[in-house]
Amino acid sequence: MKKKQQHPGGGADPWPHGAPGAPPGLGSWKRRLPLLPFLRFSLRDYGFCMATLLVFCLGSLLYQLSGGPPRFLLDLRQYLGNSTYLDDHGPPPSKVLPFPSQVVYNRVGKCGSRTVVLLLRILSEKHGFNLVTSDIHNKTRLTKNEQMELIKNISTAEQPYLFTRHVHFLNFSRFGGDQPVYINIIRDPVNRFLSNYFFRRFGDWRGEQNHMIRTPSMRQEERYLDINECILENYPECSNPRLFYIIPYFCGQHPRCREPGEWALERAKLNVNENFLLVGILEELEDVLLLLERFLPHYFKGVLSIYKDPEHRKLGNMTVTVKKTVPSPEAVQILYQRMRYEYEFYHYVKEQFHLLKRKFGLKSHVSKPPLRPHFFIPTPLETEEPIDDEEQDDEKWLEDIYKR
Repeated sequence: MKKKQQHPGGGADPWPHGAPGAPPGLGSWKRRLPLLPFLRFSLRDYGFCMATLLVFCLGSLLYQLSGGPPRFLLDLRQYLGNSTYLDDHGPPPSKVLPFPSQVVYNRVGKCGSRTVVLLLRILSEKHGFNLVTSDIHNKTRLTKNEQMELIKNISTAEQPYLFTRHVHFLNFSRFGGDQPVYINIIRDPVNRFLSNYFFRRFGDWRGEQNHMIRTPSMRQEERYLDINECILENYPECSNPRLFYIIPYFCGQHPRCREPGEWALERAKLNVNENFLLVGILEELEDVLLLLERFLPHYFKGVLSIYKDPEHRKLGNMTVTVKKTVPSPEAVQILYQRMRYEYEFYHYVKEQFHLLKRKFGLKSHVSKPPLRPHFFIPTPLETEEPIDDEEQDDEKWLEDIYKR
């Protein structure tokens, strides 16, 4: 006896496939389609796939509308090729790059920024762009209202502009503004710390009394505190979490950006990839200037010839910190340990910078990279202080330490 065909809901199928009088396509609508032995679809599967595709498209649209990399960086990556930071295939073909009219240099302290600002003043007069500077030097962390006010002031500046200030990364798109192109320069973290340590105490060659203006309340015994004693005896200035200094400039204004850890490190790397046209290395400043001239000719054309001019070199040498001494190897190793995340970020940026140089046919001065120190996470020191949520100037924090 012939068995009746069953439809997926159970019971006999009233119109078996191919039966006389069966409505066309109805049987196939009621059953799963046996397209391939390993591929079966139903209306529910199809609907789920379409819904997923719709969500993905909407998410992509929202990402582009709410920020994402500036258009100029997207154009540049297409120009350089998707393998910009992954291989070394020689220089790209000759082509005129798009011209960004909004550039922000959120300069990191004691990383050659005064030298670059001197160059920018000359270049702004030569090329006619609007150089916007700030008289605020030690307010790097801003409240939400302060961020909104600063972004508003920057965004309304006459274009093309280049804004420069010591300030942690600002997300313009968060407040409805157009995200500008960022540039920056960093240096070896220990060298940066030592430069800042002695500059606060003794200034530079521009004036013997410079340091007195910056730190007038510093007592003499504190001003002449030996760097080795500061490090080995765990003085707050040499052991506090504020040694975590470079990463926050790239991580941003979020409170967690001030806490040494993987979260701030990874967010800083992400911002470098998405929002910074170039992050250079101070130890290779001439190559940094060459790439800036290549990427932003409307701002930096001729910068290297100005930098090499003897008169400018003479002026630039006045900004060199005086009375610097080299700490002992033991003290340096302790600083390495305390700056573990700073060095992870520094080496990441340095590797990207060298890959970009090779893309444009520039050779690094050092053929072999120096050996990296062995890092380990140091245990918290009793002299370390918690990082407040309150905004606080760096100089104010150090003054409070010395008043104790």
